[in-house]
Amino acid sequence: MPIFIKFSFVMSLILLTACAGFHPVYGVNKFTAVGVEQALSQVKIDNIPDREGQFLRNALITRFYRDGRPDNPLYTLAVTPITESAQNLDVTIDSEATRGQLRLSTSIALKDNQNGEVILNRKLRSIASYNILSSEFTNRVSEQNARENTLNDLARQIEEQLALHFKNQK
Repeated sequence: MPIFIKFSFVMSLILLTACAGFHPVYGVNKFTAVGVEQALSQVKIDNIPDREGQFLRNALITRFYRDGRPDNPLYTLAVTPITESAQNLDVTIDSEATRGQLRLSTSIALKDNQNGEVILNRKLRSIASYNILSSEFTNRVSEQNARENTLNDLARQIEEQLALHFKNQK
């Protein structure tokens, strides 16, 4: 019986390595001559209103432009104003909340600058929770940290959506 188990294990490893259809998204390889990074570097990021929008835009600039901003971008990314909703969770007997939840949502539209056509539309949402303590200062810091974490998550989601779009386009 142990020989059969060893044989099955080796065969499953061999079959696993033969899986076709899984290709890396980033980098140049035998499946793509141009990496997704180059397509992302050709995206102009429009201004996003409000302080949260500035934070999100800066996070996207850091993720997209590794060699500087493009002179003549091929695409333009428009991000709608970020909507925020806060909710108190885990209410005690004294009607005091001990946990807060922050939800940020937005939508994106990627436009091809050559023909003006919108080639990608997505709605995105990110949720974070934080502790509500007795100190008002601590609560403000916790809420701001949760807000920054959700904005960074939105930036990650936007990068992921664009990368998958560009990868599937090639």
